[in-house]
Amino acid sequence: MTDDELQQRLQAHDRAASLPPADPAWVARLLEDAMSADQSTETPTDGSVETRESGTRHRSPLTWLVAAAAAALIAGVGVFGLLNNDRESSEVPSAGPNAPASTAPSITVLAAGAPTQGRCMVPNADLLANAQVAFSGSVDQVADDVVTLTPDRFYAGEVTDVVEVRSAPAMLQALVGAVDFQPGQRYLVAANDGEVMVCGFSGPFADGLESLYVAAFPG
Repeated sequence: MTDDELQQRLQAHDRAASLPPADPAWVARLLEDAMSADQSTETPTDGSVETRESGTRHRSPLTWLVAAAAAALIAGVGVFGLLNNDRESSEVPSAGPNAPASTAPSITVLAAGAPTQGRCMVPNADLLANAQVAFSGSVDQVADDVVTLTPDRFYAGEVTDVVEVRSAPAMLQALVGAVDFQPGQRYLVAANDGEVMVCGFSGPFADGLESLYVAAFPG
């Protein structure tokens, strides 16, 4: 077998041919150690001892080729085995827990009641206690057909992130005039059957109105 044939066979069986080459300094040191190691257990008959310098002097080019190919195969197979074992490891890398998807804010939707010409009853805790929704909060926006509030406390009803009072512009403007909704201001608001209670049951936050709410909803 010629040197070229041997090289071709080695290359054909090189499983690491597609991998990046090993560090040249490391391969050179490995090759130097392999060539300088004592490969024979027999004592020379002429009494001489093979040294690092003399032991490599008369080796054929084929010996050097085999040693170099062996070093390359050791490096390549070592890297290939490491990568292969990593792929077969039971500890499969996995992504961390998914970030929770952002959810839309919960909303309580109320409406403005129809304007009334009747006389208002004096607000009292007994009547206010019948309200299905009661909360305190600040007005974020007043538009033609919606008043948006961010509640900070619910006295009655389901707790939500936002409260919107939606009605036709004319009805809503009548409510805004009755309660005096202003952006940035805090209010106490009560509602029954989905409609905001007026006549003093809803209005700007004040100690007297807050006391009425606390008495109506002691829990």
